[in-house]
Amino acid sequence: MKFDRNILRINVEYEIGIIKAFLLSAMKATPKRDGFIVGISGGIDSAVVASLAVAAAGKDNVMGLILPEKESNPISAEYAKKLADNLGIQYKTIDITDTVDSFDAYKNRDKTIKEIFPEYGEDYKFNIFLPQNILEVDRYNYYTLRIDNGHGDKKEKRLSKKQLLAITSAANVKIRSRMMALYYWGEQYNYLIAGTTNKTEFILGDFCKYGDGGTDIEGIAHLYKLQIYQLGLSLGVPKEIIDRTPSPDTFSLPVSDRDFYFCLPFEILDPLLYAWEYKIDIEEVAQELNLAKPQIERIYRDFLSKNISTEHIRCLPKSIERDWSKFQR
Repeated sequence: MKFDRNILRINVEYEIGIIKAFLLSAMKATPKRDGFIVGISGGIDSAVVASLAVAAAGKDNVMGLILPEKESNPISAEYAKKLADNLGIQYKTIDITDTVDSFDAYKNRDKTIKEIFPEYGEDYKFNIFLPQNILEVDRYNYYTLRIDNGHGDKKEKRLSKKQLLAITSAANVKIRSRMMALYYWGEQYNYLIAGTTNKTEFILGDFCKYGDGGTDIEGIAHLYKLQIYQLGLSLGVPKEIIDRTPSPDTFSLPVSDRDFYFCLPFEILDPLLYAWEYKIDIEEVAQELNLAKPQIERIYRDFLSKNISTEHIRCLPKSIERDWSKFQR
């Protein structure tokens, strides 16, 4: 197949049929389940998964969980409720702030931030982000902390590895707390926990092990982000969700998926990721996407680095029986 910028266009109706059949077969497998539970975040991925679950099992056999915490963007819950109402599914809103707080996640994270910016306090918001100049220069993926006092005063400082881990581990407590809630309610209803990770996130490792990566079934993990939008349009996902900028929604100051992790718009990222995965001739890719060969090579190095460094989150835990021989070579 000749590579072009529309290489990721799909036959939407065919794809929906395949996913519906896959979801239904999982319900009927051993042990048999009675439906699906989906954590609906107000974003496109969970909206598409919830819509596909309804298409497969019927609205009476799908539950949505809306799982905010004190730093969530309020628009996330608003959009999630609108989706649930449009689909006609039952849903519950469960605030996970106390669960996150029980690990001292907020306190320990804030202690780290205050060591960097002593003025940081309750009125401040923060996020972390990567440099966005990957098309122009080679650079290391060093994260930067940004704080905002709400009055136009913003400060930024690059994070050390120890500081980054203190902040991201707290964010991961939020993600894993949501998964605990999904399993608590899913087991009561005998429902499968339907994951919402797409292929772009899976290949590059933008998900949390035993968080959004700890599910029973992944119905869209074979589709790139751009293909999720195609499904969303066909499935009637609310326009506000389709138009919303994708975000991890784990920091008090909003940050996009691009700024937080991917460093490219999906319109460029996904075709390049496809070309990298399937080893398409780089000259052909450069001509079609109007990029220089050194730019593509730079992006491919970033893909490889992220893919290798996150391999452990795509794998089962290491065991002597399965893995020991690998360490003896």
